[in-house]
This record gives sequence, C-alpha cells and structure tokens, in this order.
Amino acid sequence: MVKRSCPSCGPELGVEEKKGKGNPISIQLFPPELVEHIISFLPVRDLVALGQTCRYFHEVCDAEGVWRRICRRLSPRLRDQGSGVRPWKRAAILNYTKGLYFQAFGGRRRCLSKSVAPLLAHGYRRFLPTKDHVFILDYVGTLFFLKNALVSTLGQMQWKRACRYVVLCRGAKDFASDPRCDTVYRKYLYVLATREQQEVVGTTSSRACDCVEVYLQSSGQRVFKMTFHHSMTFKQIVLVGQETQRALLLLTEEGKIYSLVVNETQLDQPRSYTVQLALRKVSHYLPHLRVACMTSNQSSTLYVTDQGEVYFEVHTPGVYRDLFGTLQAFDPLDQQMPLALSLPAKILFCALGYNHLGLVDEFGRIFMQGNNRYGQLGTGDKMDRGEPTQVRYLQRPITLWCGLNHSLVLSQSSEFSKELLGCGCGAGGRLPGWPKGSASFVKLQVKVPLCACALCATRECLYILSSHDIEQHTPYRDLPASRVVGIPEPSLGTGAPQDPGGTAQACEEYLSQIHSCHTLQDRMEKMKEIVGWMPLMAAQKDFFWEALDMLQKAEGGGGGVGPPASET
Repeated sequence: MVKRSCPSCGPELGVEEKKGKGNPISIQLFPPELVEHIISFLPVRDLVALGQTCRYFHEVCDAEGVWRRICRRLSPRLRDQGSGVRPWKRAAILNYTKGLYFQAFGGRRRCLSKSVAPLLAHGYRRFLPTKDHVFILDYVGTLFFLKNALVSTLGQMQWKRACRYVVLCRGAKDFASDPRCDTVYRKYLYVLATREQQEVVGTTSSRACDCVEVYLQSSGQRVFKMTFHHSMTFKQIVLVGQETQRALLLLTEEGKIYSLVVNETQLDQPRSYTVQLALRKVSHYLPHLRVACMTSNQSSTLYVTDQGEVYFEVHTPGVYRDLFGTLQAFDPLDQQMPLALSLPAKILFCALGYNHLGLVDEFGRIFMQGNNRYGQLGTGDKMDRGEPTQVRYLQRPITLWCGLNHSLVLSQSSEFSKELLGCGCGAGGRLPGWPKGSASFVKLQVKVPLCACALCATRECLYILSSHDIEQHTPYRDLPASRVVGIPEPSLGTGAPQDPGGTAQACEEYLSQIHSCHTLQDRMEKMKEIVGWMPLMAAQKDFFWEALDMLQKAEGGGGGVGPPASET
C-alpha cells in the first residue's frame, strides 16, 4: 500500500498498518522522475484536479517534464513547443482546449456541435467562416483550409463529418476577407505572411520579407501575391471598401498604418502590375500615435492606440449619420481624416458592426454607440446614440461582437462556466431563445464551452472558438470609488440621496405601463418586457422571468419558461 506522508505530521496510518499487515510507503520516497512519468498518463482534467489537492501534488503536476510528455501525447508531430515562461505547459493546454463549435440558426436542432478540426494545428488563434468553408490559423502560423465544412440538409445547416482539411500556407501572421457579415461576399482570402526572398537573382543568399497572398476561397488557389521591402514588417491586415476599390490596411510593428488599393474583379487575370503603398492619414497627420490594433467594416475603420485612444474613419454619409447622429463634421472630399472619440478611460478592445460599435475599457465597462433601431446597443430602448453610452449592467466581458443589427457578448458567469448574451434583432434565430429580439442584453440559449474565447455569427450559424492561452489575460482594473457612477451621494441641503440616472422616474413610467394593461396576463407579459429593459445582471433577469412564469402557471396562464413573448 502506498500512502503520501506529510513531512510536518509524519506518515499517515493506513488500513493495513492498523491490522498489522505492514507499513505504508510514502509516495515521496519514489524518484521524482518516476512520479512525473506516472502522472503524465492522466487526462489533463484529472491532472489539474490532482494538482489542487495539496502542495506536493501541485508541484509535481506543475512540472514542465509532466507537461512535455502530455504535449507530445496530444500533438506527437509538434516539434517546437513555442516560447514563453512555461512553453510545454502552454503548448499542452493550447492543444487540449482547442476547438471550433457552431450552432445553426433555425431548424429543430438547437445545440452546439463541435466541428471536425485539423489535428496538426498547434492551438487555434483565429478563424474565419466563408460561404462553404472555414479557415483556421494556429499559433505557429499555419493556416488550415477546411473544405466543404457546412452542408444544407432539408434547409438545416450541418457540419459535414467527412470534410477534409488541407494546409493552405505556412508562415502566416494574419488574414482577412470581405468585412461584411454575409459570407457570400467573401470570395477572396488575403493572407499576411513571411516568405524567404533571394537578395540577388542567381545567388543562394536570402532574407525574410513580408508579403500579401490572395487566395480564391472556393478552391484555395493562390491568384495574386505582392511582396514588400524587407525593412517593412507588418502584424495585422484588414479590408475596407468596395470590390473595385478594395483598400488593404496594414499595421506595422511600429504602430504605423499603410494602405494600398486593388481591384478584386481583376485579380483572377494572369498579369503583373505594381500597386502603390502609401502611409494612411491617421499615421501621416498624427505621427506620434502608435496604433495597437484596428478593425473595419465595408465603409469605416476603427483604430485603437497603445494608450487606449480611439480614432475613427467613416467613408459614407449614411453610416456617419447612424454613428454620430449628424453630418456636421463629415467631409466627403477627405474621408480618411481620423476622428477622435471622447472616452472616459483607456480602451482595451472594440467591435465594429455595420452602423454601430462597441468598446470595452480598462475597467471592464462596455460602451455602445450608433444606430439602435433594433435595440442592438443593449441600452434597454431603441434610441440612437451619437456618442459612447455605457451599458451599466454588463462588466468585464471576454469578447464583444457586433453584427448587422445585433450584438453578442461572451461573459464569465462563474469560475467554471461562461454564458453568451445578445441583443438586437432576433429574426432568423440569430438570438437563440429570443425570436422577437431584445433591446437589452439577455442570456441566449447556447451552451458555451468552458474555454470559449472568440465568436462570430453569419446568416446561417453562430461560431464559437475554444482555446486557452495561459500567457494571455485581459488586464482589467478595479474602478476607483470616486469614479463609480450611479452610487447615491448625500445632498448638500437635505441629505437626501440623489438619483443621477433617473431610476425613480423610469420606475414610475414602468408602473404606469403596467397599470395601463387590462388583464393579469397582459400585466405579466409587460412585466417580463420591463425586466428585459432594466439594468440587471443576467442571473437576476433569469430569476425574475422564472418567478413570473411560475405565477402565470399558478393563475392558469400556461406560459413557458423563458423570455417575454412580445417586444415593443
């Protein structure tokens, strides 16, 4: 019998020792290499659970030798474990948690399914669905092409289990396609990669140069390639504009933005021509700015600097009016001039839809701006916002996504579970469980994977990417007490609490709406709608909806558990 003994308390008495059949043997007497070898055969979930039992097993289960064996078992063809403080543990967890899940909108089946994914991938860093295929980029720069991934069976989208994947290219840094939400427009795939180029023709010496390769998404065939000077290195690429005037925006390692224009309708023609690479106005007129990341749609671009500042480019008057509520500062002759957004804190990441946007600051607060016709801003109403407006009942999201007329937020509901919240238009099943839509962020009927980190939605499907990187954490800060908005403060004259957010007035309006209903069932339905409008946590809303459904059933209403049946 083997028993682990605590050095401070001595060996524990086993059952056999109590019967006089022998003495227990401490596991600490075994060589550490043997213990690590035995433990490395455990599943990753059991290994993590064992490491939480005591300090001894925590040190043993956290050893790099254990994670090296696990990594080679999960990915036997992985040659390079990567870099970092804990390279083998990071590589093992990346390959254990990798997964791509999807849920088709509409149809009878409303469950999240795991896709057939390439086993050779070293974790999943990014993905992009097109009309019929899916592209996945891993952490070593290999871009995989999942061919004929989705099929339509009796009007229902399903993942083709027999789909095959191929390596589209290696050495990829980033990739992009048509920024519109409808995948039918994604005809070409633009890949930012690094390639070895000969310094002088006829010699063997070469050096690494960045390039942009254009692939036909339907077949994976490369149709165009442009190579840059070796002194220019890029890290991100986005697209903006129409097919005939497609602008490629390239972000350098130094935080500068360069752009070039191509005509997609002529890419499939076998000819060679030169394109001009020019410095974007946001970097030309504001040379002190260092852009950290950027995002785009068909007619606008959003830049986030390393200091958390946000600058905007809007190229069409209609989108400008939806975003800012006016055309006063719009200049149709100078559409690339960046506009600075006024924000109260440093912005960490953002999302950009067709005519609305979302921002997340360093304190985990969510700000929405733009068109709110369908309630896609999640503010509880359908009034447009011409400036960033805080969604007060949501904090510290994992990721944020904005679509055509709805928005999604991936949130950590507890230590061991995550939930997906959504608002806006619910037509076509794009908000599972809320066919009428919602003007507030509500919990969707989607079972979210434990390690979900990214998401996107198309017309047919919702995609969720699962991957956990132990070296990447969102650096949220605690909001100082002096900057917390909405806490009642004593009045200077009477000491009565103030109501800066107009909460009391809003509650009076809600009561008048309930009073205007004639029947008890109508009042119940109106109360459900009001709960969806109020700035409550998702768990609190679920509680009130559950309680209202119980009251309806007690009165013979027979209402099912879930969201309100109608939306004003």
